[in-house]
Amino acid sequence: MNEQFPIGPFMRPEHVTVDTIESWKRDIQAFPALLRQTVEDLTDEQLDTPYRDGGWTVRQVVHHLADSHMNAFIRFKLALTETMPVIKPYDEAAWARLPDSCLPVDVSLSLLEALHARWTALLNGLPDSDLEKSFIHPDSGQVTVGENIGIYAWHGRHHLAHITSLCEKRDWV
Repeated sequence: MNEQFPIGPFMRPEHVTVDTIESWKRDIQAFPALLRQTVEDLTDEQLDTPYRDGGWTVRQVVHHLADSHMNAFIRFKLALTETMPVIKPYDEAAWARLPDSCLPVDVSLSLLEALHARWTALLNGLPDSDLEKSFIHPDSGQVTVGENIGIYAWHGRHHLAHITSLCEKRDWV
């Protein structure tokens, strides 16, 4: 198994169907509960264990998910309310070293629960035509709302697999 990409990189399906989008939206909705269930019984020592050599700790991964998904939510809103906005990327590794990455994980778990409730309501209320709206990422180019739903459904599963793989490897389950 590839420890950096345990579920592989995001692969956009050749044909994105309504069923595909609905599945991705369900993944986004369910993610905070799955993450909480995965980390809630871990000790501080376990939370401060890197998921792979040179990788972030479980605690940093949880806080990264809050950072990333907050940025994603804003990017969705920009794409939905502006014409092809250029979004601002951020240095994820630098953010993961900031002092708030040492907080208890419950802070970010609670944030993710609230954020995903709003995100799910936003996504479920979109007309199909809004799925074609897009933003420009300076590194990745044009990204549609529909594709970004898939990217963030994958993103949650990707980082959840980092944590669950570590738990299985260390026999913490």
